[in-house]
Amino acid sequence: MSLLGEIERNAPAVGDLGVLRFITAGSVDDGKSTLIGRLLHDTRAILQDQLAAVARASSKRGQEDIDLSLLTDGLEAEREQGITIDVAYRYFATPRRKFIIADTPGHEQYTRNMVTGASIADAAVILIDARKGVLTQTRRHAAIAHLLGVRHVIVAVNKMDLVNHDEAVFERIRKEFLAFASALGIADLCFIPISALRGDLVVERGEAMAWYRGPALLAALEQIEVADEAGMLPLRFPVQLVVRPGTGTDFRGYAGRIESGTLLPGTELVALPSGQRTVVRDIVSLGKSLPLAVAGDSVTVVLADEIDVSRGDMLADPKRPARTTKAIEARICWLSTQLLAAGALPAARFVLKHTTRSVKARLVSLNSRIDVNTLEQQAAPAGLAMNDIAHVTLALAQPLFVDSYELNRATGCFILIDEVSNQTVAAGMIDG
Repeated sequence: MSLLGEIERNAPAVGDLGVLRFITAGSVDDGKSTLIGRLLHDTRAILQDQLAAVARASSKRGQEDIDLSLLTDGLEAEREQGITIDVAYRYFATPRRKFIIADTPGHEQYTRNMVTGASIADAAVILIDARKGVLTQTRRHAAIAHLLGVRHVIVAVNKMDLVNHDEAVFERIRKEFLAFASALGIADLCFIPISALRGDLVVERGEAMAWYRGPALLAALEQIEVADEAGMLPLRFPVQLVVRPGTGTDFRGYAGRIESGTLLPGTELVALPSGQRTVVRDIVSLGKSLPLAVAGDSVTVVLADEIDVSRGDMLADPKRPARTTKAIEARICWLSTQLLAAGALPAARFVLKHTTRSVKARLVSLNSRIDVNTLEQQAAPAGLAMNDIAHVTLALAQPLFVDSYELNRATGCFILIDEVSNQTVAAGMIDG
């Protein structure tokens, strides 16, 4: 089971608004880890021994007050440098809903880790230091969050205590961000002035910014409506493993995770790439038959017919199957420290991993590069550097079964792996 799956399973069962996954993003030292520490502290989601350990660590660093950022900056290297490197996941609950937080790195060098957190987020809290305003990394994180399908964005103007809680500063930053973000077309965008260090307008309203009439950050997060979109999409069941217990039994099942849609005994399916049709005979989990399985469930499916299905194949809705293709156009975020020169493309070879299927791929062309400051498309770029976002065309050695990322996140995303170094060099989102 994944870390997030374990968190969701063990999170307190309160409220009826379900789980909200959100990321914190922004530039270095905007206060992301402190904000999460404040949320955990003020919602009483911290155990006493954890708080005592953070107090000791803060004291060793010569700080009189508890440094709440240490609740999420768990790596020794992070604590020594005072920055977030890895993506730290935490959860807490209020009477209204459960939350999973991904504290993503602000440093440009670790933008690829931010991509990891944003890829599964329902919402993003983008922090801006009130003293610095909108920075390049702020724009980059906003653009990436939007490209990764994050529909709800809260811009938290932090450290308002350091600018005397000045409403004019908040308004200037709000207008500056809107001037940039208007081209993105973010569906749900709001602005909140906060002080993560002092706690103003994070969980409690405080008295320092009476001029602000909107909700505190936690209240705004509680109000976000997240529809169960995956359950309403066409069925997508990438096969991870063919289950055959051994001699003495004729059992054959296909194990995997339902990425979208629902499964019932009797559901008609099409197997890709063969195109053969069959129906579900049984759905098994932990040795028991299930009457129903939904998106997010990991199950073993038993089919009524003996058809050719292997790891990497997909069971799908026959009326609305995934698109089978050997060429895709996609937007990618280049994650490698190695420059990708356009002139080197003919020799560049990658492994493309998509759901449970891995195929050899060739990057045919760099069609355009996005300027994260202006959001303009720069045609035919000379190459890609780390954290660049570009539109590309890829040719595949074997077919994939895909949807556009806008329609289905799970079957619309992929990663590119360098064949020689075995390093992940890009994360991609398939166009329609």
